[in-house]
Amino acid sequence: MSHPAIPAPSALQRREQVPRPTRLALIGAGRFGRFILDSASAVPEVRPVVVADTDAVHAAQLAADAGCRVATVEEALAATDVDAVVIATPPRTHAELAQAALRAGKDVFCEKPLAATPGDAAQTRALAESLGRVMVIDHVMRYNPLLRAIQTVQNHCGLKPIRFLFENDAADESLPRDHWFWDESASGGIFVEHGVHFFDAATMFVSDPATSVSAMTTSRAGWPAPDLVTATVMHGDCLATHTHSFTHAHRCERQLMRIDFGSAEARIAGWIPVEGVLDLHTDLAGESAVRALVASPAFVGLDPGRTGWHVDVQARDVTGDGDAVGRGTRFGASRRVTVTLSLGGEAAKQTVYAACVAAALRDLHDCRTEPGRQPLSGPRTAEAAVVLADCATRAASLGRTVAVPPADHSPAKEAS
Repeated sequence: MSHPAIPAPSALQRREQVPRPTRLALIGAGRFGRFILDSASAVPEVRPVVVADTDAVHAAQLAADAGCRVATVEEALAATDVDAVVIATPPRTHAELAQAALRAGKDVFCEKPLAATPGDAAQTRALAESLGRVMVIDHVMRYNPLLRAIQTVQNHCGLKPIRFLFENDAADESLPRDHWFWDESASGGIFVEHGVHFFDAATMFVSDPATSVSAMTTSRAGWPAPDLVTATVMHGDCLATHTHSFTHAHRCERQLMRIDFGSAEARIAGWIPVEGVLDLHTDLAGESAVRALVASPAFVGLDPGRTGWHVDVQARDVTGDGDAVGRGTRFGASRRVTVTLSLGGEAAKQTVYAACVAAALRDLHDCRTEPGRQPLSGPRTAEAAVVLADCATRAASLGRTVAVPPADHSPAKEAS
């Protein structure tokens, strides 16, 4: 039986089958807004069209440099040729701008934190979900290929963290006393403005939700806000400690993330992770599994040529008879396997940072064009980071441990 020929699609139909780029309006023409637009230039799936800022001079300059038109914030939100709004303003403005963009029918790419307070974060998350809009929060750790690689090995090998640690000795040379960073009404303070990155990163590796937090802060004499803070968070039977200082010269910056799995340990350098080592005590079967994973297309595909990395696996015999036991868990430990990952070291930091922002922008586009797809960094995980940052701030102020409210509930009263 013959069938009528199916006509070939026309040129117009072929064009319609290919999703058009997501058209962006940037709100916030400061240094980081410029960095986002520079990062977007590597993402053909997005196309900046509008730049807006309350400072018309800065907006006009960045718009001219990026080949966009300049607009007021109100005009950007109402523009019919804008699909998504990028928010790169101080934290206290994030929730208001994000909610206005969502109500205007736009999807949203928001610099972290999602909001400066848990209440605003919950309202923004709920609005995005009720309207069915895509919202990506720029928690770049979730897009870092090195962290995702370690997370992949962890999941493949069934490793469970018993300790998470992050120490950040950051620079304050570009943060003069009158910078908005030190105005806690604008920034939310270090735990909110910066700590959310690492509260969120911990949840990449620690599956148990945070239940309580204790914290302390200090500052140089006469300074307007704390410049050195630390918080210890309970996640089930895992303790996570986060320390941040903005007290160093740029050339003296240093960061360390350490994840203790008992039978394994990850050590990661850079607040934008650029180098890492994962040491595992395992047996021959475990070594074979790790080698196969690291060589697999799925592992290599975590960084499909966008930053370029080097992975090395070494192994050696470990002296000792039989299995090892730690924290009541027995495991084979005849081989010590060391996986070394590098994205190019400190010299590659800005390249890797830009690649992570680009990956987050690509995620925004993919979630807009692929039904049912959820972002790696969405409003629920971002809200949880804001809640935890607020609890840490209050714990330091009160001088006692604060309970972390369960997800999707209003913040609980202080622990007695």
